[in-house]
Amino acid sequence: MTEKTDRRANPVALENIESWTGRFIITETEFQGDGVAFNAGDILFGKLRPYLAKVYQADSPGEAVGDFLVLRPNASIVSHFSQYQMLNRDFIDIVDGSTFGSKMPRASWEFVGGLKLSLPPLDEQTAIAGFLDRETAKIDALVAEQQRLVELLKEKRQAVISHAVTKGLNPAAPMKPSGIAWLGDIPSHWAVKPLQFLTDPKRQIMYGIVLPGPDVGDGIPVLKGGNVKPSRMNLDSMARTTPEIEAPYARARLKTGDLVYAIRGTIGDCEIVPAEMEGSNITQDVARVAIHGDNCLRWARWALLSSAVREELACGSLGAAVRGVNIYDLKKVLIPTPPVEEQKQISFYLDAETAKFDVLTAEAQRAIELLQERRSALISAAVTGKIDVRNIKVKETA
Repeated sequence: MTEKTDRRANPVALENIESWTGRFIITETEFQGDGVAFNAGDILFGKLRPYLAKVYQADSPGEAVGDFLVLRPNASIVSHFSQYQMLNRDFIDIVDGSTFGSKMPRASWEFVGGLKLSLPPLDEQTAIAGFLDRETAKIDALVAEQQRLVELLKEKRQAVISHAVTKGLNPAAPMKPSGIAWLGDIPSHWAVKPLQFLTDPKRQIMYGIVLPGPDVGDGIPVLKGGNVKPSRMNLDSMARTTPEIEAPYARARLKTGDLVYAIRGTIGDCEIVPAEMEGSNITQDVARVAIHGDNCLRWARWALLSSAVREELACGSLGAAVRGVNIYDLKKVLIPTPPVEEQKQISFYLDAETAKFDVLTAEAQRAIELLQERRSALISAAVTGKIDVRNIKVKETA
């Protein structure tokens, strides 16, 4: 169905549909321009980037963004069963393999409409859909538990960092008012200094290339804000620009042991530059922070990752459409500063403690992946007749 409409009754955009589950997610924004009309019972299939598996069964009439195909099951098809058929990973993979367009890959109705699907009797379609509703609900509940665990571990990890960075490791240490509302009391032998006082005066805190241009295969590596993560601090993950574009920003080039801080996008991520990235540059989404040799590099990173410092910088974030940290604010942000030996001790402690949280988080995320794989396999087996749900139903009601 491709009936265009400009109504805004029950609007559905791609971001409203959860990938692989088809659940509706309420958002504050609405899509622009004409959409396509749908009725209750229709199936909306996301044709843009179909690998995202956005398949929604409408429970009332409305209007969808044009990035959906609207499929209307006939009398021989149970709508909910059809939704599960299109959430089958094998079906999604086939559609994804047909897409055209590099930046915005999409599937055509001619291809999707020509695919053949199995069609069991109506009562069996209903039984399969009911079986999958029950079984996927159990799996989804387990996934939700693991997701809550991940969030709890994240919160506890952050609390450990913030306490160590602002209070130290000695609970008996005498305390003094820091004079800063968001920081509170600190150990009496600590100082509080603007970040710029901890940096090399010859290499000021700064951002990099404003317009790096398209990726150039053999160009100069450029670190973007999204790269400031442990798994992406390497040359293979970086875009590249031409020497002509990079040359005016030579002052922002990275050295081994510099800190890089995301000032746009994923604001607050902070990592240490490895040796392989020596000589690379940064974009305007990243600030380079060259810590002076008299201070502990790892301490400065942990301080910048603490909740207190991150929240203080977030308060000054600029822009409505694109939030960002001002370089001036980053230079002036106050950092709790113990003696260097204590900086090292706390850094070693945080290295060890956060590693424990990271292991537990990885285990929980792996459990989520396995559960999601189990969910996909269950749907695939049920909609292709590999599971006789009629027998399962008899056992459940016996």
